[in-house]
Amino acid sequence: MRDLFEDTATAFALKSDSELERAYFLFKLIGNEPLVRIGTAVTNFAIKANLPVERLIRATVFDHFCGGVNEEECLVVADKMFEKGVCTILDYSVEGQQVENQLDYTFEKTLKTLDFVKEKEAIPFAVFKPTGFGRFELYRKITEGEKLTTLEEEEWQRVVNRFDKVCKKAHDLDVSLLIDAEESYMQGAADKLVETMMRKYNKKKAIVFNTLQTYRWDRLDYLKKLHEEAKKEDFHIGLKVVRGAYMEKENERAEELGYPSPICPSKKATDENFNRVVTFMLESLEVMSLFAGTHNENSSYLLMEQMAAKGIAKNDPRVWFGQLYGMSDHISYNLSDEGYNVAKYLPFGPVKDVMPYLIRRAEENTSVAGQTSRELTLLKKERERRKI
Repeated sequence: MRDLFEDTATAFALKSDSELERAYFLFKLIGNEPLVRIGTAVTNFAIKANLPVERLIRATVFDHFCGGVNEEECLVVADKMFEKGVCTILDYSVEGQQVENQLDYTFEKTLKTLDFVKEKEAIPFAVFKPTGFGRFELYRKITEGEKLTTLEEEEWQRVVNRFDKVCKKAHDLDVSLLIDAEESYMQGAADKLVETMMRKYNKKKAIVFNTLQTYRWDRLDYLKKLHEEAKKEDFHIGLKVVRGAYMEKENERAEELGYPSPICPSKKATDENFNRVVTFMLESLEVMSLFAGTHNENSSYLLMEQMAAKGIAKNDPRVWFGQLYGMSDHISYNLSDEGYNVAKYLPFGPVKDVMPYLIRRAEENTSVAGQTSRELTLLKKERERRKI
């Protein structure tokens, strides 16, 4: 069992030789931290200066990590992945919007995506980020207990209405909806709002899923409290469990403002926290559904072993594994080949607007020890197997 993820023939079956070469080239670049920092700065400058770089970005990093600029382009990728049993989560990856018309556009886009999801077996989830529906600063003020102005109160009500309309539509269509997590200092307001949606729409099963970032040391306690509330108030909990994506920013802000960091003190502590959270959830499936978003092989093996030990079917609809498109194909496709529920986040949107997401992906891969070298090792192994 513990050598499952070494099967590169299954992992990269959908990649042509040229796509395999592009992946190898990209991960070699991403493995060079100074190069990533320089490339990020140059790319940001080129886009802001309206230099003609979109075609180059599209042909390299964008097409590797994204499904396209619109839903129609993504459907081609989704159908291809589904041939191997890997599902798709359409992710309109435009974030950090600041004005109402942009927020309304993302909201309408999410509603439209739900219609796509309903029609496609290959796309079992929809997703959105809280800052796609409301300003970051507004979430932060509410999370930190600052008083809102009358205009901000009205603005927050519009955010609540966007959440409610999308969650209601997901419920009416019987489509699962993942809501991403962001920085801790805005997440409290988002958590409360998502919990309200769970109480309202998760009466019979988990439709609305919040996201738990386990590099935060307080998340297991949060989960246990939520579990008690769900049992008392008779609603289901849906949670996507991840390690987290804002570690450096979180630690820097905590140091700058002089408060204890919300982040676990070490990678080992984060790994242990993740494993404790998913273990707790597997023991509580009567009221919980788990989407384990992980690129960590040990955590994936642990989840598989615990499911087997507890007699949980590989394809139990309450347990999903998830990875990002363009990463960890050795986990996604080998899990799917074994009969587990697997879905990949497939980002899409205009190249210029999706760049913050792509830059974060590159920076994360650079900062996570071993991630890029593991990808490179497997890509190299497959190149040798194909004799490229």
